[in-house]
Amino acid sequence: MALWDEPEAADPIRIRAGAIVIRDERMVLIGFEEDGEQFYEIPSGGVEHGETLHAAVIREQREESGLAGSVVSEVARVWKDNRREHCFLLNTEGELGAREELDNHGGRPTWVPLNELPATPVWPRRLAWRIAHWHRAGWPIRPAEIADGIHDLQAPCNW
Repeated sequence: MALWDEPEAADPIRIRAGAIVIRDERMVLIGFEEDGEQFYEIPSGGVEHGETLHAAVIREQREESGLAGSVVSEVARVWKDNRREHCFLLNTEGELGAREELDNHGGRPTWVPLNELPATPVWPRRLAWRIAHWHRAGWPIRPAEIADGIHDLQAPCNW
């Protein structure tokens, strides 16, 4: 019999904060290329010692995209490999920063149309599938708990 670990039962090794920023039916993602394949990540990073989740997500968004912002609400908690990422909807202002001025591990911030998210190779995969739906139907009242062990970012939306 296979054992199943409840993600909330274990202390996370690393707590992260992720930013969901939407303007004009587009979302900010950080684009990367690996082995000739394009993929994206939601702007995010580790919460530093003594830092609040809200401060961390605002800092990460600014560092990775150049946008200043404020937290609207927490919409999801993504669990993967003993890592927990709190994902927040943000209001932002300004324009995307120049790639050489940002701290995002060589990525490129870009606006991706919401209707393309389910078919775009984005991590966290299961969260990306839901964002366009939530934007149309309404954001969750309480943060959605999402276990995301998907490594194939080309996996079709099957939630």
